[in-house]
Amino acid sequence: MQSKKKIIGNALFLAMVFVLTVYGVFRGEDLEAMMEAIRSVDKWKLIPGVALVVIFIWGESIILWYMMGSFGIRLKKRICFLFSSVGFFFSCITPSATGGQPMQIYYMKKEKISIPVATVILMVVTITYKLVLVVIGLGILLFGRGIRERYLGEVLPVFYLGVLLNVFCVTFMTVLVFHPVMAEVILTRGMKWLEKLRLMRHKEERCRKLQEAMQVYRETAAYLEKHRKVIFWVIVITFGQRLALFCVTWVVYLSFGLSGTSIWDVVVLQAVISVSVDMLPLPGGMGISEALFLRIFPSVFRNMLLPGMVLSRSLGYYSQLLISAVFTIVAQVYYTVRQRKDLKV
Repeated sequence: MQSKKKIIGNALFLAMVFVLTVYGVFRGEDLEAMMEAIRSVDKWKLIPGVALVVIFIWGESIILWYMMGSFGIRLKKRICFLFSSVGFFFSCITPSATGGQPMQIYYMKKEKISIPVATVILMVVTITYKLVLVVIGLGILLFGRGIRERYLGEVLPVFYLGVLLNVFCVTFMTVLVFHPVMAEVILTRGMKWLEKLRLMRHKEERCRKLQEAMQVYRETAAYLEKHRKVIFWVIVITFGQRLALFCVTWVVYLSFGLSGTSIWDVVVLQAVISVSVDMLPLPGGMGISEALFLRIFPSVFRNMLLPGMVLSRSLGYYSQLLISAVFTIVAQVYYTVRQRKDLKV
């Protein structure tokens, strides 16, 4: 019952954010001119953009397949692609992408993968995913002065906040993983302090969940220590994943027949948007991503700014949502049919 309420709540929240985004972006704009510009695009030139989104989803499936192999778990790559699709779909529709991993664990259990193993694998995926964003964000801060001065201007505070939040998140997770005893002491004392201030009621269940979480972090630390080569390749693949998605905007740029801006600038600017919105509690960064695009890319897309934003977000986010939704349905049908066959045997 609680799960159904949560699903309905997330759906309503997603719908509300979508409506507000559409209203905020298109209010006062010439929609007919925008649609005319989009219709003028050679649709065949957008196909590489869809392919890049598929590569982005496929990249995580390769990571899952590779890491499961390090645990001695042999699965077909197409099954891992279903896990990856499920994760991206539920991450796209839930605030702060909180729904993806629980659903991935749910489907992994159907392959007899234990919850502790699945949790450690997904923990490593999360850490490396965030770490890559931190490296990109810090790289832009340290070496992208020209980019910042030429394009970012008024959005710099949002970008700085995004970098800060991601650095904090990765640092906090690193402390949890490599110093679990210290982290447990800090979190336990923090809970007791909140209980003493009557900001939180004492619950044994909460303490039990904290102990379970700490155990996951200990197991993750042990895995990272024993599988350094695996982690190296996971980071490399994750970089490739991220770059594939950032390049979608470059495909859109070319589809309008525009020129004068390098692929490097376009990819880095799209990376700025991802770094800025990643930690915000909005499904897929909806609303803020569109707003940042319209403030960062005027000199790049020029008179095609609004159509460029629509196509870029349609490919980068909404096609990702659609593709992952289709394969999430495939996953559900596949496991339902397989379960029925197993019951007949």
